[in-house]
Amino acid sequence: MSKSLSPFTKAQLLPQEETLEILKQKGELFIGIPKETHFQEKRVCLTPDAISALTANGHRVLLEAGAGEGSNFKDNEYSEAGAEITKDKAKVYSCPIILKVEPPALDEIELINPQTILISALQIKTQSKSYFEALAKKRITALAFEFIKDDDGDYPAVRSLSEIAGTASILVASELLSNVNGGNGLMMGNINGVPPTSVVIIGAGTVGEFAAKSAIGLGANVKIFDSSITKLRCIQNNLGRSVYTSTMQPKNLVKALKRCDVAIGAVRGSNRSPVVVTEAMVNQMKRGAVVIDVSIDMGGCFETSEVTTHNNPTFDYNGVIHYCVPNIPARYSRTASVSISNIFTPYLLQIGEQGGLENALRFDRGLKNGLYLYHGILTNRSVAEWYGLDYSDVNLLIF
Repeated sequence: MSKSLSPFTKAQLLPQEETLEILKQKGELFIGIPKETHFQEKRVCLTPDAISALTANGHRVLLEAGAGEGSNFKDNEYSEAGAEITKDKAKVYSCPIILKVEPPALDEIELINPQTILISALQIKTQSKSYFEALAKKRITALAFEFIKDDDGDYPAVRSLSEIAGTASILVASELLSNVNGGNGLMMGNINGVPPTSVVIIGAGTVGEFAAKSAIGLGANVKIFDSSITKLRCIQNNLGRSVYTSTMQPKNLVKALKRCDVAIGAVRGSNRSPVVVTEAMVNQMKRGAVVIDVSIDMGGCFETSEVTTHNNPTFDYNGVIHYCVPNIPARYSRTASVSISNIFTPYLLQIGEQGGLENALRFDRGLKNGLYLYHGILTNRSVAEWYGLDYSDVNLLIF
């Protein structure tokens, strides 16, 4: 009998074990969206279009009645998009995932069930130790959207709201310059034969960039100041045109402030915004000039700044109009809501695809960066140092 010419050995011809691909188990999310109760907060986390995308993927959304009214989204728009509407606040807070713009108040934390997932802003500077203790007591897992990073290492929520604040600062300034609001009667636009309005922007970050874009678009003459040459170079490239830029040299800054019609303060600091413009500098500004201190939520970069509200947004200091409202994006609540919704929706769909937050945190380092409480254990070093609390490294808790 002739020998077999098979290229395979006997062992290779035996049946082999087959390794099947294990599919990730999709998770159905049940999200509660309460109505914002914080002073003058009109934004909402998800738009009806976002709700529609979530419900189409099999997720449930329970919305407190009137939650979208501040942004001009009606309850029937949400119900048509697939959301369930209820007037019972406690029922909304009993959902496994709570989605908010502002961090919950202590009485709202009382309504939250143990082991719930909370996604909201944190606003670390405005919180108290009792806030973290109340969340820890209920073993809540909490994410701060201002800490979440994208693939490029940027903070999408912070950037998005900074874009709105920058653009809004110029729109507000143009309103305050008009006669209707007791201003000098200047128009921001460059009308033929009329000298352009002069705008000084202090700070070349995202707020400064979008303020500059808006001012240039309206035809104003723009001067930008920052202590970082790199930031000034970047803003010049992003604007796509040459504008006056300078480091924070007092002589140049005083000269520019004396001649300007509008000054925008957009300087951020690690803890408090540095005071860049002194009282003496403000006293040398034109009568009727407008100061918009966008940094007021971190203390302000004008020495003369004092916190104001949307109801009473301005005050006069030696003839210079000051606008110092901390939450400028809330003035344009619908735009801000759409912007926040665009950030939240992909993350929520991703959490569902990955089979829950635990798995999503394992695979997404940027999302993990937003985590500050994991089952009641503090995981954010900044929060721990700020309030003198103990914390654990998140990587030791989630493998």
